[in-house]
Amino acid sequence: MSEGEPPLATGRVALVALFVTALVTAQLTASKVLAFDIPVALPVTGSTLVMPGAALAYALTYFASDCYSELYGRRAATVVVNTGFAMNFVLLALVWSTILAPAARSSVDPGMFATVLGSSTSIVLGSLCAYLVSQNWDVYVFHALRRRTDGAHLWLRNVGSTASSQAIDTVIFVLIGFRFGPELLGATPLPWSVIASLMVGQYVLKLGIALLDTPFVYAAVSLLGDRAATGRVAPTK
Repeated sequence: MSEGEPPLATGRVALVALFVTALVTAQLTASKVLAFDIPVALPVTGSTLVMPGAALAYALTYFASDCYSELYGRRAATVVVNTGFAMNFVLLALVWSTILAPAARSSVDPGMFATVLGSSTSIVLGSLCAYLVSQNWDVYVFHALRRRTDGAHLWLRNVGSTASSQAIDTVIFVLIGFRFGPELLGATPLPWSVIASLMVGQYVLKLGIALLDTPFVYAAVSLLGDRAATGRVAPTK
């Protein structure tokens, strides 16, 4: 750390970088549908969890935003979330400008490139709507639980905020991306049975990640919080 650098500067940049990296990855991987076999059968899904590819990366954004909320406060976390929403449009503009640009003979197949990187309009719309609502809800619930517990029980606000916001995110994203969006655009939507399976599978995975990442949230907050105790940075309300 250079002389005069705020003690949390490195950690702050790292959390924002993790948030944005996971968010961009989620946007680019949303259209692939994943299937994981599990040892027990669940209602709706059976013994296979089916989910959009974005679920893996998107769950990581909640880890980053919860750490950021704990260390820097609700106002700062809301700024990051809403800035990330705007950056989604920058991502889409860059991806589609590359897709539409003429390809050289030595290029990979332009059609395959467009198929891999060019998510369908309905999936992009569902992803953006789900992101804007669920991430802001996550920040709100996180700090509401923090006030109710007088700053104690970090595990409760980490799991509680993520569990509720992930439920909102899952419902909005799957309904718009795979059911109502295609209908509005004249495409064939997925059957309701598949929609329900996607919702359950995605939510089970996200909830599991929320439970498993709690020790890592404690570790990150403890590490950066110890540095804050020796410096000049305090979280905003």
